[in-house]
Amino acid sequence: MARFDVVVIGASAGGVGFLQRVVERLPREFGAAIFVAMHLPDGVRSALPAILQRAGPLPASHPQNGARIRRGHIYVAPPGFHLTLENGRMRVSRGAREHGVRPAIDPLFRSAALAAGPRVIGVVLSGLLDDGTVGLREIKKAGGVAVVQDPSETPFPGMPESALAHVNVDYTLPSAEIGELLENLVASADAAEASPAIDEGTLEHEVKELTMHEDEREHPGEPSPYSCPECGGVLWEIKDGEILRFRCRVGHAYTSETLTGDQALTVEHALWTALRALEEQAAIKRRVAERARRQGHLSTADRFAQRVSALETQAQTLRDLLMSGVGASED
Repeated sequence: MARFDVVVIGASAGGVGFLQRVVERLPREFGAAIFVAMHLPDGVRSALPAILQRAGPLPASHPQNGARIRRGHIYVAPPGFHLTLENGRMRVSRGAREHGVRPAIDPLFRSAALAAGPRVIGVVLSGLLDDGTVGLREIKKAGGVAVVQDPSETPFPGMPESALAHVNVDYTLPSAEIGELLENLVASADAAEASPAIDEGTLEHEVKELTMHEDEREHPGEPSPYSCPECGGVLWEIKDGEILRFRCRVGHAYTSETLTGDQALTVEHALWTALRALEEQAAIKRRVAERARRQGHLSTADRFAQRVSALETQAQTLRDLLMSGVGASED
């Protein structure tokens, strides 16, 4: 029997073309199921299954919640839904976003480590920041294999570089060579090594949180002074080796990098809201000043005109901050 029958792939910016290069090298009789999580915004209609099916010999589709896993098939997480694995079936859920995205890569990788352990091959492709790093490390801890795209191949090397920095990666290859590697690994019949100890309790809780079934439980960490950018709840800091992780009560999860990125968006949204409010207030006071002047109330008109001038100065300050990039994330 083949040692590996589960392949999980994570991709983000620039990932579509690299995914095509991976799947075009796979054989028609591929002995594993492939699961893909790629960052896409909610509400879009994804053509990724059709793209991957045209690129290679394997059928591809968005999975249905609870569907059984079939080998030789590519399953792509639908936009706006997490994809996880459980007891030979797939779970598709609109659980809390991780790293500000849904689907996220880490939930898929973590669930694969928990469900299939040493039978899993994890692949991290092009993308920004560090989604996939924690999940790939869990795959390695469970006895699986870690594969990372050569960062020099992509203009978006953040995800591959983060994985290489924090995970004992087995293979680092250009995307065009990853398909052949997967074929060879899946065709091998090497005996699986004993799985190293993994924290199954924490992994299971983090996977279950995606279904929103977890509520009153002890959090795996200490409360931090930071609030969740998405829901405003307290973020709990999780001690996870060199990686700084945070998770709120309802399951929104971040690393330090993705947290600062979402905080930057919160700052930008707040600045735009403040700018709109100042400009609306200035417009109203300008009309009051004009009306007072027409009615001959010159002192009142001058007082409102001065206030309009002060509001316009404050609005221009905010506009200059926004145009200079305040509130923008580094990436």
